[in-house]
Amino acid sequence: MNFFDRLADRIAATDSVVSVGLDPDPKRIPEHLTGHDLPRWAFNRRIIDATHEHAAAFKPNAAFYEDPDGWKALRETVAYARGKDVPVLLDAKRADIGNTARQYAGLLDDEVGVDAITVNPYLGRDSLEPFLSRADKGVFVLCRTSNPGGEDLQDLELASGEPLYERVAALVDLWNGNDNVGLVVGATTPEELQEVRAVVPDIPFLVPGVGAQGGDAEAAVEHGLADGVGLVNSSRGIIFAGEDQGEGFADASGQAAKRLKKRLNRYR
Repeated sequence: MNFFDRLADRIAATDSVVSVGLDPDPKRIPEHLTGHDLPRWAFNRRIIDATHEHAAAFKPNAAFYEDPDGWKALRETVAYARGKDVPVLLDAKRADIGNTARQYAGLLDDEVGVDAITVNPYLGRDSLEPFLSRADKGVFVLCRTSNPGGEDLQDLELASGEPLYERVAALVDLWNGNDNVGLVVGATTPEELQEVRAVVPDIPFLVPGVGAQGGDAEAAVEHGLADGVGLVNSSRGIIFAGEDQGEGFADASGQAAKRLKKRLNRYR
């Protein structure tokens, strides 16, 4: 069973396409957790306990774990989430050439052991081959991102008349020989989300930008799912929903995840 088959089962079990982003900014971790040996792990464990019944996946961003204690916290987080039967997607945006790419692909193995990863297509297919060849793992390729500056490169018009992000989508469709590839397409540009879906009717999307970034939830569901499979991510809007509530922060996160699930399910 490949990643998207497992994800489909998880979506059915939870009636949810919510991805909860686990981005434990040390500056925003509640004070009562800062004395723990691994505060980020202590924070994540409480978020997972509060949100897992509403989560189709958890998505830690590697940027919040890039230090020795951070990697320890990430390993604990991944193991705990998987113990709750929730797939883990590492938002790492990795890619490189040759042996370096193979080293990065090790994030899918024993080093962390995540179920899926985000990658950057800028270096071309050979830079992604160590990820694409892992038929049991999910690979989400950046296509049209949710940040305002994404248009600087992604919207550039090619000689064919198509924008670069549409060419990326078409290439990824060709690279999907193991049926393990998805696309990252932001909800902050709903018309472009629709355009990418027209290019690749059958590829699941990871749709960031719903929540703190104000993305379009209806468009995220309408265009982000392929045969019912896809993920709509919220990070800050869930994990910091109870930032001002002290020890009650996790309960507030659980309620935020539940609200987002209900909101998205209105359009499913």
